[in-house]
Amino acid sequence: MTMPILVTGGAGFLGSHLCDRLIARGNDVVCADNYFTGAKRNIAHLAAEPRFESLRHDITFPLYVEVKQIFNLACPASPIHYQVDPVQTTKTCVVGATNMLGLAKRVKARILQASTSEVYGDPIVHPQAEGYWGNVNPIGPRACYDEGKRCAETLFFDYRRQYGLDTKVVRIFNTYGPRMRPDDGRVVSNFILQALRGEPITIYGDGQQTRSFCYVDDLIEAMIRVMDQPPEFGGPINIGNPAEFSILELAECVLRLVGSRSRIVHRPLPIDDPRQRRPEIELARTHLGWQPKVQLEDGLRETIRYFRSLMD
Repeated sequence: MTMPILVTGGAGFLGSHLCDRLIARGNDVVCADNYFTGAKRNIAHLAAEPRFESLRHDITFPLYVEVKQIFNLACPASPIHYQVDPVQTTKTCVVGATNMLGLAKRVKARILQASTSEVYGDPIVHPQAEGYWGNVNPIGPRACYDEGKRCAETLFFDYRRQYGLDTKVVRIFNTYGPRMRPDDGRVVSNFILQALRGEPITIYGDGQQTRSFCYVDDLIEAMIRVMDQPPEFGGPINIGNPAEFSILELAECVLRLVGSRSRIVHRPLPIDDPRQRRPEIELARTHLGWQPKVQLEDGLRETIRYFRSLMD
């Protein structure tokens, strides 16, 4: 019997799309999720698939399964969710990573860590390349996630050096698409829902801060390519879209695509909110032969269609 692939956080936004792709490739998949931010509806269409099984599990506790690969995606990723219980967020990043690395070591599985562009903090280097060590406030309200993910990367590289474990680390930049949670507080979902409801579009600060938005299908393709790399390649590697947009430009684009007459209102900028964020993806281009294909407007149309369906 072929051993399956474990996806932690598999009922989440990214995890469920990853499960879809792995099943489509003919893999057996075990999805582990505690449903803190994941949703059963994201994987409901896979319930009858014989190559798919789901487990309710919190990775801060050990998991004993026989698998050949582990994609460790489990962790709330939006500030509005990871700041609800910051201690648990840090535990998920650090204790959870330790548990998954221990599992990988025991069963000799290849393991990939879904890290984040937040390891760069509020960057003073632009764009951000993998060699940049970041500018992170270690005691701020975002530190539970930022430093938690940085520590998880440390663990992955120490397990690699000390035990020879086949580890991969990807640093994910802003990603959007269908199955985003309506209440995640992220800029894409906020703007789309506000526009659809005819509510004011809320911009924090002057709107000149920039972000880069990668469509979920592009991101999942890159993650799978990283996992398929030989043991010599462990990363870290940036995965994101280098096209940079101001928050104000994003708001205007969403308003146009929705056909909304919502007005734009400004609110104070949150603490430690990065002023600019854009990935340097030369490593992904040269090593993976990957670069994003989906243009922002095309991806936004699909995402708007998804949120419309939730409101019907």
